[in-house]
Amino acid sequence: MQSKHIKRRPVEWLTAALVAGAACTVPMVAQAACATWAEGNTYAAGTVVSYNGASYTALVTHTAYVGTNWNPAATPTLWTAGGSCGSTPTATPTPVTPAPVTPRPATPVPATPVPATPVPVTPSPSTCYTAWTSSAVYTGGTRVTYNGVNYEARWWTQGDNPAQSGEWGAWKKLDNCGGNPTPVTPGPTPVTPNPVTPVTPSPSGPRMYVGYSSTWNTSIYDLTTSNIPSYFTHVNLAFVRPDTKYVKGSYAFDQEVAGFEFAEGASTNTGQKKFTAQQSQDLRNNIAALKNRGTKVFLSVGGWSYSQGSQWSGFNAPHIVDLALDLGASGVDIDWESSGSSCNKAEAASFSCSKDSEIANIISSLYNEIRNRSAGLQISIAGWSTGAYYVKGTPFEEGKVQWGSPFGGTMYRVVKDHGAKINFINLMSYDGGEYYDPREGYESYKAIYGGPINMGMEIAPEGAGGAMLRLNDGGVAYDAELLTGLNNMATPYYNVETLVKYVKNKGRSFDGFMIWQIWKQRVHQAAPAGAATENSAGRFVCQNLPLTGNCSDVIPVLPKL
Repeated sequence: MQSKHIKRRPVEWLTAALVAGAACTVPMVAQAACATWAEGNTYAAGTVVSYNGASYTALVTHTAYVGTNWNPAATPTLWTAGGSCGSTPTATPTPVTPAPVTPRPATPVPATPVPATPVPVTPSPSTCYTAWTSSAVYTGGTRVTYNGVNYEARWWTQGDNPAQSGEWGAWKKLDNCGGNPTPVTPGPTPVTPNPVTPVTPSPSGPRMYVGYSSTWNTSIYDLTTSNIPSYFTHVNLAFVRPDTKYVKGSYAFDQEVAGFEFAEGASTNTGQKKFTAQQSQDLRNNIAALKNRGTKVFLSVGGWSYSQGSQWSGFNAPHIVDLALDLGASGVDIDWESSGSSCNKAEAASFSCSKDSEIANIISSLYNEIRNRSAGLQISIAGWSTGAYYVKGTPFEEGKVQWGSPFGGTMYRVVKDHGAKINFINLMSYDGGEYYDPREGYESYKAIYGGPINMGMEIAPEGAGGAMLRLNDGGVAYDAELLTGLNNMATPYYNVETLVKYVKNKGRSFDGFMIWQIWKQRVHQAAPAGAATENSAGRFVCQNLPLTGNCSDVIPVLPKL
């Protein structure tokens, strides 16, 4: 068993030859020029719409899923301001017939209704699209036809049979190809929303910079706005017990109940310390001050030590939500590091691991608890470095990448099947040894997840693996040797400058960074010569990605407790 202060897993390594499947081009129907933007519609690139009195032009083809609020004013990655009311999108090579649209129910007029017999409305025959194939790569919004039925991809997918996708899978069923859908009768019946709302990748918000804050050898009074630089968008308090028995309103934030190891509530040789009423209030006040400053505080559940026993089998979502709400937290981070999960290394559609149900139940129960209580909490996960690897038929298939551990692919199913319940991923792209390339870990998750991914960096000393994070790459090309399939040394790429360049130039506009951990050198020992520190890494990311906040802010040197 590793030390409880090491948030790690067994070593995981890789590298691969990138195989890009041909994405299917989807014929889209041009919307009426300057039509009013509305949720539920699919807009082709170049479409001009009206929203709140202004015109906007679609940058990419996409569907404005109901409940996502992907309106033109809030999503600059999807829309750009302006556009001529007489313009239309570039025509697709093949003419298509518009897909049938289910009429929205009319708003009842407050008057005595006139009895009438509803007249069924039969839409015109629907369009047939390019036939789905298991080898092709499809991006979000792509439409295909399979066995006479039309489907639309919710996100990047390859090898997922549309007919087996299910309610939360990669494909959304549309209608029958070339035939009339079931006639619909207009009426005041309300539309039932999809039970899982697709996650918006926060395209209009700033890039994230997430810092895990260990609680051992620290005090609740360290969590102040003067100690946490303003460019941190999130602070994750590590760690909460998955099986916590926390009772709402008790404010029992000590290690025995909540799991935190603050000096004020740590387990000691002379017994378990308990929070006083004033200490509990002070902790809540500090979290509120950070939140008001613009830094969200998440509760990180699990970690290495709390994942090695039976704690996860006793995961209690109601107690976790109670604890988060009493502390005034903004969300819950699931750091599931349960070892012993073996994967079948099969093709994407049938790839599975022995502990898929455990992590899926954790995410689903937490999501449902938050939703049912309207708690307003977000969910993030700590993604294992090779967690999305070794799926046959993908660029990260074993044999196409550098050899890795038996834990490759452990996070694949939960991210692909339940990604809509996750607001963002903090990628633990470290501790994989000298052959592990963090850029490949990033690409593997990006291939199956459409939300924000924060590239992880571990401040030395390392917990496992042996690689050391450095600050300047000394001229190494940030995009060299990626996915070559060679057993090349990857240590030159485990570098702050290299990773920032890669995410900035090869990544997406809403992806950011994470560090483990804010107090690394304080609670362990000083970093070796040449290593990046908490301050040098954070300030470099802030200045060069860039981040919001004051890049000159520093984490002060605080005494060990």
